[in-house]
Amino acid sequence: MWWVLLALVLAFAFAGCGGGDETKILKFTAIPDQNTTELRAKFDPIAEYLSEKLGVKVEYVPSVDYSASVEMFRNGDVHLAWFGGLTGVQARNFVDGARAIAQGVEDPEFYSHIIAHKDTGLTRSDEFPMAIKGLKFTFGPNSSTSGRLMPEFFIMQQSGGKTAQEFFSQTPGFSDGHDKTAEVVESGAYQAGVLNYTVYEKRVAEGTTDPEVCRILWTTPVYADYNFTAHPDIDKVFGAGTIDRLQKALIDMKDEKLLAAFPRKALIAATNEEFDGIRDVAIKLDMLEVNH
Repeated sequence: MWWVLLALVLAFAFAGCGGGDETKILKFTAIPDQNTTELRAKFDPIAEYLSEKLGVKVEYVPSVDYSASVEMFRNGDVHLAWFGGLTGVQARNFVDGARAIAQGVEDPEFYSHIIAHKDTGLTRSDEFPMAIKGLKFTFGPNSSTSGRLMPEFFIMQQSGGKTAQEFFSQTPGFSDGHDKTAEVVESGAYQAGVLNYTVYEKRVAEGTTDPEVCRILWTTPVYADYNFTAHPDIDKVFGAGTIDRLQKALIDMKDEKLLAAFPRKALIAATNEEFDGIRDVAIKLDMLEVNH
């Protein structure tokens, strides 16, 4: 009878191996730059679209914060991530062969708004608002390109090389996301802050932020920002050429409801080299471990 049992064990083993190929899941995540409760509703349809285009199961995996999204990518727990400029640079720095493959049509020339509550009496100007140095100020998330990295870089440029800690008379805060930055400035909990322009303008259009109360003071120069970065394991796990097919599927995505998840008018190709400027600033501000 022992050979019968052996045959059954082998049969189940081979059946399990065959089924494993069919259940491979391409997992992707996104930095939680907006209200986290809305992200799954936004990104699950992206997973369904990519599943259909690639012929493999694609699943959205939420991330608790910016650093966690980088670690998930670094550890190979996700194969694809919608990163900001800084988190994308950090992730690619950790993973040899990782590629930025797509970005919003707006992302090569992204920018941030410095905002303030109306009670400060400050108004919009083309000149950097030096008066914010005496206000209670909040950045966005610590690892945000548009809510922290580039705004601090521009503050250094405008203040003769002072860091944020040196520039502001009060230690600046950090919010959980761009939506939260708008909310705490409009409520008066913070007198001023900085956030990316797409979130501010979307909130104004939806009526969730009053531009007369939460005013734009200054708009930063442009810089490269968000991008989809692909892990090199994609081609190893799902077959050679899958990353190129994934890039094409993203660029071919034309459904306005899907694009609203980012939100972007369209996605275009991206390369690692386009974010060299972000990398240089991150090194300057000591926000990148240069491993190679």
